Amino acid sequence: MFSIFGKRKDKKLRHDADNWLRLADKVYHYRRDLLSDKELNELNQASLELRELHKDKKAEASRIKLAVERLEDVIRRVGGSYYPKSALAENIEVLLVAAILAIGIRTYFIQPFKIPTNSMKPTYYGMTAEVYVEPEDEPGAMHSVARRLLFGASRVDLDAENDGVCRLPIIMDSASGVFDFIHREVPDRTWLVFPTVSKEYTVFVGNESHTYRTPRDFQQQVRDIILEVFYPQHDNLVDAVSDMRRSGRYQHLGNNRYLIETDREVDAGDRILSFDILTGDQLFVDRMSYHFKKPSVGGSVVFRTGDIPGLRGPGNQDSYYIKRLVGIGGDRLEIREPYLYRNDEPIDSRNVFEDIHAREGKYGGYVAGGNLAPDSHVRVEDGTYYALGDNSANSLDSRSFGFVPEHAVVGRPIMIYYPFTSRWGRAR
Repeated sequence: MFSIFGKRKDKKLRHDADNWLRLADKVYHYRRDLLSDKELNELNQASLELRELHKDKKAEASRIKLAVERLEDVIRRVGGSYYPKSALAENIEVLLVAAILAIGIRTYFIQPFKIPTNSMKPTYYGMTAEVYVEPEDEPGAMHSVARRLLFGASRVDLDAENDGVCRLPIIMDSASGVFDFIHREVPDRTWLVFPTVSKEYTVFVGNESHTYRTPRDFQQQVRDIILEVFYPQHDNLVDAVSDMRRSGRYQHLGNNRYLIETDREVDAGDRILSFDILTGDQLFVDRMSYHFKKPSVGGSVVFRTGDIPGLRGPGNQDSYYIKRLVGIGGDRLEIREPYLYRNDEPIDSRNVFEDIHAREGKYGGYVAGGNLAPDSHVRVEDGTYYALGDNSANSLDSRSFGFVPEHAVVGRPIMIYYPFTSRWGRAR
């Protein structure tokens, strides 16, 4: 028993001695131009003594321990910032190493990715809204905390400061009749820390304005919220706005801007709007596999937009998109609603295509448009891919921006790690 403990202590002592010798070498190489001849001589002699004992397998532990203590004393006097290290220096070094490892893993192996829009819905969800039309529908404090943790839900509440009918400002294209709710982009922060840009919308109660903010990519969800809260008797906003204009329930503000009335009248203190913004699906993306094999038709892919002319943002800003790869170089693609044809046959290499074609669940089938308009087809260029969103009716994809260069693809989603919904788990 005692011999075993003795061997363990001797092994640990020799391990410590090895670490001290490494530190001595580091101090010598990095500080020798700053040390005096006397200090260099002390460092070399103490290192040599310990090194010889370390090599001698029969050297007594007590002699090694004394040599370690002598070397430590020298290094303490000549080591500068290398020894002894302050707690701050050690913590900074640990954080730097951790940051380098995290960046390396993110760049070459696994990268987290947040779904920005609902172009892949219902396979992957972007941000969605849950509306509370009546005050009694709103979750309580504890329930809200749970929703925040499980689903990334953040509440938006808007209360009336005066009595009156709710009116909504819109801007309309007089030629096409297309309209949008007037908003402005404002600087904001997420988690009260990180800078971002939000969209600020206005609701008028009588002549008093009330504002609320949503994320920049939440525009379609805002339209759905307004339809559910202010025009529940209509099937869509176009009909609702047209109905208000036909009945004269609007005010012209000039420059194609209008205040459109609603059927909602509130008193001061009443809740105008209440809804939760649920975070988009957050994925782990495998960045390693495609260094060894090419993506296959049917799989979801994440790609950079910087080399796709139709997707370049201001200043050629690069971003990431996720779509489903439906064609590779040489493929002939055609949409005959609701089917997608690849090389003159319905594409069926993955079960998800069966659901899309059958309009199962919330899948809506493929919609012809763009370069895949009715009675047209596309031949995919060599060295490129063709990518479509599963939510074909509401997806900006290769029908609009064209082919995705092979080198732009960075990886494939492997897992939805947040939020904790029924979609949590293996990516589809």
